[in-house]
Amino acid sequence: MLPTAGEFDPDDNYAGHADADSGDDDELSAEALIWQLLLLINPDDEDAARQQFEAWQELIESAEPSREEVLSALRAVTDWRSCFFADQLDAAGLIECIDELAARWNLRIDWGFDDSVEENALAEMEIPTLIRHAHDELREHGYTLWTWQPQELSSESVYAGWITQRHEDEAVEAVAAALGFDTRPAGAL
Repeated sequence: MLPTAGEFDPDDNYAGHADADSGDDDELSAEALIWQLLLLINPDDEDAARQQFEAWQELIESAEPSREEVLSALRAVTDWRSCFFADQLDAAGLIECIDELAARWNLRIDWGFDDSVEENALAEMEIPTLIRHAHDELREHGYTLWTWQPQELSSESVYAGWITQRHEDEAVEAVAAALGFDTRPAGAL
């Protein structure tokens, strides 16, 4: 069952939703947290959050999903829609995905170079530097670029993240922590 926007408010710090003493099962808690996260990473686009949430629900196969199943399904439904995943060796892919995500609000990142930059030059660019630059650009427009390390990916050279409205920073930190994400604003990367 899909929660309505009024049922789960990202700003309520999930009062009563994920309380261990409340008797709620893990699936309900994970479901409530995923819905809140999707609302946050799809600012002003509840339809996109709803579509991703329904797709996430379809991927959850067990009544009591493991953390890995919850996160794997989340990755599957958000990649290139509201989240990026980039390998240290794929600067071009990172730039393309962040540009795609920022375009949802008619924003364009000024990467400091034009489209004619050679692939070899892009390959030499460091992902953390690019991510910090994109974060700074987005902050000027009231958004925060977040990064987190996907634990299901053992490589430390894989980066993941999403964009949220700047005024939702505390809510993002609270929801991410409840889901077990080690997340931080990309400016701190």
